[in-house]
Parts: sequence; C-alpha cells; structure tokens
Amino acid sequence: MSDLAHPDSRSFELVADLYERSRPGYPPEAVAWLTDRLGLDEGRDVLDLGAGTGKLTRPLVATGAHVIAVEPGVAMRGILERTLPEAESLPGSAESIPLPDGSVDAITVGQAFHWFRHDEAIPEMKRVLRRRGGIGLIWNARDSLPDEIVELVRPFLPPDRPAPSSWTHLLTESGLFGPLEERRFQFAQELDAVGFAERIGSISFVAAAPEADRRRLDGRLRELVAERGGTLEFSYITEAYVSFAAD
Repeated sequence: MSDLAHPDSRSFELVADLYERSRPGYPPEAVAWLTDRLGLDEGRDVLDLGAGTGKLTRPLVATGAHVIAVEPGVAMRGILERTLPEAESLPGSAESIPLPDGSVDAITVGQAFHWFRHDEAIPEMKRVLRRRGGIGLIWNARDSLPDEIVELVRPFLPPDRPAPSSWTHLLTESGLFGPLEERRFQFAQELDAVGFAERIGSISFVAAAPEADRRRLDGRLRELVAERGGTLEFSYITEAYVSFAAD
C-alpha cells in the first residue's frame, strides 16, 4: 500500500475494509518469480514496505522467510495484524523505515512505490538492505474495461495521472541500484454487481471523491453489471520488477 506521502494515498485509510474485501491478491506465478529472484526462503529476512492490509505479505510469509511488514496507515495495518499474526508488523514509512542499517536481505513493495517520496525513500531502502540485497516491485495494473465504465470513472480521474510503473526508472537512475528485470502476467476477477462496484470504489481517486459522487457512481455501476447479466470481468496486467543494490 501507501506511505501516505501523496494526498490521494490517504484515501485508502477511509476504505481499508473495502480495499481488503475487493482487491485481488497477486498471481501465484508472479509472486513465485519475484520471490525466486529475491531468494526468499527460511533464514532470510524480507521487508514488505507499504504493506497495506497484507495482500503481498501473505504469500511472502508462505516462503518461510521472516517477514517484517511496515505500513503507516492505522486502519490498513490493523487488518494486516488481525489476519497475519505470523508477520512482524511495524508502523513506519518508506522515508523513515524503523529498522537498523543492513537488516534485511530483500524489500518488496506491492501497489505502493508510486506513492513514495523517492528522493528520500530510495536511499532509505538502500540503507536497510544487506550487501547485494534486492528490491521487488509489483502492481496489479487495471487492463481493459467496458467503454461505459471508463466514461463513468473518467470524471474522478486526476489530470495527467502517470501510470504507477512509470516511477520504476528512479531506482536505477539513483545510482544505488542496478538494472531492472521485468516480467508481466495477466489474470482477471469475475465479479458480481456489488463486488465490481466495490472494486471501483477502492481506487484511490474514487475513494477520495465526495460521498454523494461516490454513491451515484456505485449505484450506476451496479445497474450496468446487472444489465450485463449480473457479473463482469475485471482484467489485470501484473507488472513485476526486481533490482539489486549496487556495490
């Protein structure tokens, strides 16, 4: 999730339960590639930074590694702590990681890197990594949606909003990390009217909108899904990146 540095990211705190309920996890093959490249298994320490409700933390715990989940949002972190007692949970942000120097073998960031203040966060991530430690970034990026739904959501969209993955180049440009490796994976959720409306409602710029606007959008989305037979596919492209700390 988010370090709450960006104003839109604070909206997730208002919809933490909705976020947990409606957002998918990550495709197993994407997580497998990420954890394999980072060498996560028993005896390794991994920091899940901006962990949110634990969407990525869950499969990290399954690797057998010691997982430290850092999340600034109280509501988001509360869900993670209730559902994932196996992970060590700490309040903190990407710009001020509550760990000593050289304390983890890897860092993962799920759905959150674009919210960071990168000039502060990237040196801070390098600080807590052990020598040659790796960073794994992953996003479930929205793929195609029906034109009617795109038009309904368009008024909520901030102008000139960059794609989340457009920030990844900052890792290598910092000189602190090496080249990026990239993989892409596709999957879809089949959602009923309620689930689809909730998934759209969990988008940061929708969650930040006035309540009356959100209610109108929710009602119209449910109508559209009902008109299309009661279910609708929400498709994704999962983008995963790995980079290792420079010597």
